[in-house]
Amino acid sequence: MTGTVTRAEADRASRHASIVLGLTLPGDTVLYLLLPLHAAAFGVSLAEAGLLLAANRLVRIAGYGWVARFYERSGPRQACLCAVLGAACATAGYAVLPGVWWLLPARLLWGLSFAAMNIATQALATAEATGAARRSGTSRAIIATGPMLGLLAGAVVAELVGPRVVFLGLGLLSLGALPFAWRLPAGEGARLRSGGPRFALPRPLDLWSFIQGLTLDGLFVLGLAFLAAAALPQGAALAAGAALSARYLAEVLLGPSAGRMAERLGAAPLLLWVSLGSAAGLVVIGAGWLWVGSLLVVGLRGLLQPLPAPVAAARAPAAERVAALARLATWRDIGAGLGPLVAGVLLPLVPALWLYLGAAALLVAASLAALRR
Repeated sequence: MTGTVTRAEADRASRHASIVLGLTLPGDTVLYLLLPLHAAAFGVSLAEAGLLLAANRLVRIAGYGWVARFYERSGPRQACLCAVLGAACATAGYAVLPGVWWLLPARLLWGLSFAAMNIATQALATAEATGAARRSGTSRAIIATGPMLGLLAGAVVAELVGPRVVFLGLGLLSLGALPFAWRLPAGEGARLRSGGPRFALPRPLDLWSFIQGLTLDGLFVLGLAFLAAAALPQGAALAAGAALSARYLAEVLLGPSAGRMAERLGAAPLLLWVSLGSAAGLVVIGAGWLWVGSLLVVGLRGLLQPLPAPVAAARAPAAERVAALARLATWRDIGAGLGPLVAGVLLPLVPALWLYLGAAALLVAASLAALRR
């Protein structure tokens, strides 16, 4: 999709790319739920579990240039076909590979596969300016359906037959994305790389994306499993799985509405208020109301998820649009990769109130700096 595309073509391509990611993503999201709770069953310690959960994001930072070149050269169809096969192999590997040093290559393979699919969903959703926010909202709703159902089913199956069997089924589910990947546009992909230095100082929106990844993708997700295990020792997997599933249900229900609201009110102002509300949710969790705060955060995530891409695309020159989206995703990956490592170290040592207050303060400061007019 390198030339001018019609609105109908952009809608169709964005929909197919979203289905591809929606069918493969449960292999990653369910691991965030089950690995911290059943680390011994995977032959790893809790610290090694944090490393594995961070590895797929960190490898995307190091390997983004290679993935970007492959996407530009091969286009959405070939890139996503290869990514689906890589994701299926990685997910099945979680079921059979023993110990951290065998699981680590599977996590690295998943990270590179996700990078290609994520680039496709964002690039295709914003390929035509008219309706970009609406397509982003619809895209997030489609993508979120897979993790929402996968988390609920994975938690139940893990309780009945153990956690590792879950990933055999999710690996087979990933292969169902192949027909939709085949329907994506062939030929070369959009230009992804800018001419500037790759690791330049972050812009305000990049810094916001980093803090969002650190707090809402890293601390919140791992912290929820940690605090749920303390609050409900016998039902932690089901409770945490339901809470995380609610996050994706919120994206399904609220993502399209967020896209339409962004077109009327502006994506940046809406993103600011949603970010501030998410920070308030972190404060509620730190104050001891785990489930109330978690539901507040996951509900607002349904509104937040479709908004950053239209904001970044609107602020970038046309030739740098996809590069700006990729830079935003890279900084989010850095934050989300560091988040589980930071949370794994600090959660047992620092009182929850101070940890979550600090995270909320960071998110508020970054939001005001990047999004306030």
